[in-house]
Amino acid sequence: MSDAFITRTIDVSTGSSETVRDLTGDCEEFLRTGARGRDGLLHVFVPHATAGIAVLETGAGSDDDLLAALRDLLPADDRWRHRHGSPGHGRDHVLPALVPPHATLPVIGGRLELGTWQSVCLVDTNRDNPDRKVRLSFLG
Repeated sequence: MSDAFITRTIDVSTGSSETVRDLTGDCEEFLRTGARGRDGLLHVFVPHATAGIAVLETGAGSDDDLLAALRDLLPADDRWRHRHGSPGHGRDHVLPALVPPHATLPVIGGRLELGTWQSVCLVDTNRDNPDRKVRLSFLG
């Protein structure tokens, strides 16, 4: 592995309900040891067909608003052709088309460069899979 490229996979438990899980602290911890004060890019990737990565404000209702909007756009009902799992699970497989499974973010001086209210979040509407992996990669 090159010193210019560092990668690690973290385990994230999302539970049995739809969630927006803030990963910003995990990203910052990874960069403290991986970026070592350098400039570059942090790539965040969730290797699951039913989850995504979003950059948004959390804690002020935006995370709940996102889940409500996804419920409006992708109702958990029987309209979906993909039918295994819990009722409406097919919509979970459409989620990554709206909330992509990745984000690439600037790192300056080893620190994640987010806006004042921005957080890096895992978006997971799949109640059937409470255990997720997220790959963090730094390219310096």
